[in-house]
Amino acid sequence: MNFEGLDPGLAEFSPAMHSALDPVLDAHLNPSLLQNVELDPEGVALEALPVQESVHIMEGVYSELHSVVAEVGVPVSVSHFDLHEEMLWVGSHGGHATSFFGPALERYSSFQVNGSDDIRQIQSLENGVLFLTKNNLKYMARGGLIIFDYLLEESEDMHSLLLTDSSTLLVGGLQNHILEIDLNTVQETQKYAVETPGVTIMRQTNRFFFCGHTSGKVISLRDLRTFKVENEFDAFTGSLSDFDVHGNLLAACGFSSRLTGLACDRFLKVYDLRMMRAITPLQVHVDPAFLRFIPTYTSRLAIISQSGQCQFCEPTGLANPADIFHVNPVGPLLMTFDVSASKQALAFGDSEGCVHLWTDSPEPTFNPYSRETEFALPCLVDSLPPLDWSQDLLPLSLIPVPLTTDTLLSDWPAANSAPAPRRAPPVDAEILRTMKKVGFIGYAPNPRTRLRNQIPYRLKESDNEFDNFSQVTESPIGREEEPHLHMVSKKYRKVTIKYSKLGLEDFDFKHYNKTLFAGLEPHIPNAYCNCMVQVLYFLEPVRCLIQNHLCQKEFCLACELGFLFHMLDLSRGDPCQGSNFLRAFRTIPEASALGLILADSDEASGKGNLARLIQRWNRFILTQLHQDMQELEVPQAYRGAGNSFCSSGDSVIGQLFSCEMENCSLCRCGSETVRASSTLLFTLSYPEDKTGKNYDFAQVLKRSICLEQNTQAWCDNCEKYQPTIQTRNIRHLPDILVINCEVNSSKEADFWRMQAEVAFKMAVKKHGGEMKNKEFALTDRKDLGSPEGLLLCPSIEELKNVWLPFSIRMKMTKNKGLDVCNWTDGDEVLAAWVPPSQWGPARAEEEHGVFVYDLMASVVHILDSRTGGSLVAHIKVGETYHQRKEGVTHQQWYLFNDFLIEPIDKHEAVQFDMNWKVPAILYYVKRNLNSRYNLNIKNPIEASVLMAEASLARKQRKAHTTFIPLMLNEMPQVGDLVGLDAEFVTLNEEEAELRSDGTKSTIKPSQMSVARITCVRGQGPNEGIPFIDDYISTQEQVVDYLTQYSGIKPGDLDAKISSKHLTTLKSTYLKLRFLIDIGVKFVGHGLQKDFRVINLMVPKDQVLDTVYLFHMPRKRMISLRFLAWYFLDLKIQGETHDSIEDARTALQLYRKYLELSKNGTEPESFHKVLKGLYEKGRKMDWKVPEPESQTSPKSKTWDGTGKLGWVGFDCIPKCYIHRSNDNNSTPTLYCELFSTLQNV
Repeated sequence: MNFEGLDPGLAEFSPAMHSALDPVLDAHLNPSLLQNVELDPEGVALEALPVQESVHIMEGVYSELHSVVAEVGVPVSVSHFDLHEEMLWVGSHGGHATSFFGPALERYSSFQVNGSDDIRQIQSLENGVLFLTKNNLKYMARGGLIIFDYLLEESEDMHSLLLTDSSTLLVGGLQNHILEIDLNTVQETQKYAVETPGVTIMRQTNRFFFCGHTSGKVISLRDLRTFKVENEFDAFTGSLSDFDVHGNLLAACGFSSRLTGLACDRFLKVYDLRMMRAITPLQVHVDPAFLRFIPTYTSRLAIISQSGQCQFCEPTGLANPADIFHVNPVGPLLMTFDVSASKQALAFGDSEGCVHLWTDSPEPTFNPYSRETEFALPCLVDSLPPLDWSQDLLPLSLIPVPLTTDTLLSDWPAANSAPAPRRAPPVDAEILRTMKKVGFIGYAPNPRTRLRNQIPYRLKESDNEFDNFSQVTESPIGREEEPHLHMVSKKYRKVTIKYSKLGLEDFDFKHYNKTLFAGLEPHIPNAYCNCMVQVLYFLEPVRCLIQNHLCQKEFCLACELGFLFHMLDLSRGDPCQGSNFLRAFRTIPEASALGLILADSDEASGKGNLARLIQRWNRFILTQLHQDMQELEVPQAYRGAGNSFCSSGDSVIGQLFSCEMENCSLCRCGSETVRASSTLLFTLSYPEDKTGKNYDFAQVLKRSICLEQNTQAWCDNCEKYQPTIQTRNIRHLPDILVINCEVNSSKEADFWRMQAEVAFKMAVKKHGGEMKNKEFALTDRKDLGSPEGLLLCPSIEELKNVWLPFSIRMKMTKNKGLDVCNWTDGDEVLAAWVPPSQWGPARAEEEHGVFVYDLMASVVHILDSRTGGSLVAHIKVGETYHQRKEGVTHQQWYLFNDFLIEPIDKHEAVQFDMNWKVPAILYYVKRNLNSRYNLNIKNPIEASVLMAEASLARKQRKAHTTFIPLMLNEMPQVGDLVGLDAEFVTLNEEEAELRSDGTKSTIKPSQMSVARITCVRGQGPNEGIPFIDDYISTQEQVVDYLTQYSGIKPGDLDAKISSKHLTTLKSTYLKLRFLIDIGVKFVGHGLQKDFRVINLMVPKDQVLDTVYLFHMPRKRMISLRFLAWYFLDLKIQGETHDSIEDARTALQLYRKYLELSKNGTEPESFHKVLKGLYEKGRKMDWKVPEPESQTSPKSKTWDGTGKLGWVGFDCIPKCYIHRSNDNNSTPTLYCELFSTLQNV
């Protein structure tokens, strides 16, 4: 099509604008079209978007069926219906091609044809599609692969192409010739000269070639064989816009010259090709820009204007205004128009990159006979893992190879190859050591040093670079130490949990942790951060601050971390798990954007660089906590959730970690720019020195804090980018100095190793011959008068691999400078005996700006080729923690390796053997830090959390309420009973393996999520009536609802369709935390698992579990259903489980236990009852007999005790039976409604 003389608004779409697309959406774009459209970084829509959900199409009348976005804000330059398949092709002014499949316009392919020029015409062939740009003809497969790329001369400006037969193509443009190209040889075969240059439109019939010229005055008819001009039509005085040919008629539209310039001519020129003359022009009611013949029952013409008006008329009749319909373009102009071969579909492209499909039937076809479209195999490529060719153990079978009978490239002829067999590698020494022989067959546990059924050949020596380990995990803890097999010390190796039939119940955590501090379980996704959680917990101000925080955000990391810290406080050596904290962590978009969310496969195989990962996590968590703490508004949902720690608008995290910086930029013109900023941590910057020069750690730290570098920056004075000197000075020192070591390559590791060697030589030289064995006196200071007068010298082993000081001293100078030096133990001894008048700065910190920082924690990356590596932490545990846990006052260094906790010598915290132990993060704290902050913890959870709350479910009705909230006079007290039961759903299935001896081993347990939590009253007149029955909304994908065991059905946890009382996990968690803190006793069956999945730590004296009340040692556990049938004559859990029923039954069983054991005073008689229970169970095979009648087990009445009891109620009515002490009297049934019914 010729664009000369069209609407001037087209001028804004110049080619230069589209060569580099801006990702910002165009302001003229209709936002309704962009709902759910995903944009790539280049601003291109990734998915075609149907605008209308359903459109009613009237047969025979064209109506809009679908509209899609091809490229946001980029005008459509050409559209073309594929002649062989049910596809619509669209080209843009940015040189991008997009195809849509079928009338639903589903995106089929999208690729870039030209980087700078617009696509001017598209022609579909049998094996691909031709794309014409300014001086380039490209033939591409429908999937985007290039078949050939034919470059024309740079002076060419092509606009049109015409396929004369299956292998011959004519290409024309603004020059004075037309090229003929052979598609088989991809060569120019002929060049036809034209008298009038500028062929922008070409058509063909069985008699002529038709060439439309830009001048508009000439439409030339040429011979099919010689290309000579047979006739010419002078159409318009201005320029030609479009023309089409059908049968013996030619119709054209264009522009005519007026006094004010070119104007769109509303008269269509129609020519009779039999007599070669014009007939009566056809007057239309729109400004014609495009026209096409649509010969169905008659030879109709479709005339389209740029503004979107469309009119149908007969070329030899009169145009009727009633035949006008309107296309609603997103942009101001229509840019292209095409008709399908079947004449059932029309395609329009507008100036904002949208395509509109109009059809005359609900299910149109684009071609009368289309072949089947070939689609890519679904999800095959996307599911393939990335392959690292440097790995020797890489299974090449991961690459799918198509089945072929052709000769492969790897099939070398015999003359060029010779067999070179290699000996099988020797059997792993670990397998031979643990093998047990039965007859002539040996059995041994899999040491997991290789992938199953694959024996790699070592082509080169093992690489010692970091993170180049095996991708299998195991726990070598507990095995005999074999130095030739393991370089990593046993306690530093990765620990894993071995699961049995009972899960974790028989796993001996005490073997790994003999302290009273709590470890963290590692099997949860993204639990690589366990060591950093422990570091934050043992920072006393941080622990108190986090536990005082409570807000109304559903996924608040500070709140979840506070709940986890509370569990660590309550634990007496039992491990905890941070499942709720990590669940909230996975929902934060910033964490995913930073790459902190690991896939299960990456975490298990150790593919991620753990050192970099934990350093990014360290920066993220400090920033996130700082932001959470700045929200000082007391949430209304959690009344009383005040923050006694911080009364000002400042974040205490900022007070603890933030360091005020001054950034100066000095241009060579002398202009200086200064701006203030703050940072929560520093990253070490190492000097570029390979000479082995000695650097103190303090020197490197100062260099990293007061950073100076040369870089290009904008200078306002010079008004251009200039080389500038960027310097960073410190204004205020933080209370806690956090350092990311950034040892991520062999270069930094060699620097640490070299400095440690230099420091070791200097230490040996300093002490000289005095260093012997473990201890010797540095100096004999008898005047010290205390045991500290003798300073014990470390042994040679303790001095190896040590470069990091335990303490550093930092001082702010008067000229805004910073002095940093290592602070040694000898300085501490001197500080103890030198008089304050002579000592000075160290004792007068506040006055002289001198601060001493002590190393509190170091996080290290363990490189273990057998286990894939891990992260551990050395932490100096303070006096307050020992006082709470052990009742003693002292400080001690500990190793925290997930659930392995072991006291260590302090020198281990600073010893880094770079072959396997690499530093990642350092925490230094100011001396006497705790005295500067209020360390009181005020429980922010108040009784208001138990009050009635709104449900998240939109369809929940009062009639569906299954519980009655507690009234003020019913608030639980210390020792009150609460019946509890929880139901769960499965998020991830269990992973297990079958050993060669037939036994099953659980590799990874199933990941469960709580779905329903029920609490019932355990005493009082309303005993047995639930006051909490919450269904927990989850945003994670559920793989199994376990309906048979949980009673949870699909849709119960969906806020859009659920009729249950739906709430967040955090809301219900706060209710249970309040009950725990108030001191109630929970009664239930299997509460240990319930509390574990809910992620709650409950003191053992507050748990009354019927599983253990009715259990004999070394016998099996008994189900709640069997206990209810045996002791209460109740038949529960028929088709499914109900948590209200289970919680009530557990309460009744506890009452029965008290009755049978006389409140625990007659254990011998109760032992006989249990013995009878187990005998009956063995006879019944622990199965409850089927009911003889359909009578509900709830209809059983309470025995004649004179007490109130329930007989079964739906939800709201309170129904109970009262029987007097006279056993012959008739029981009376009372049913009354709660006074709070109207409030529910």
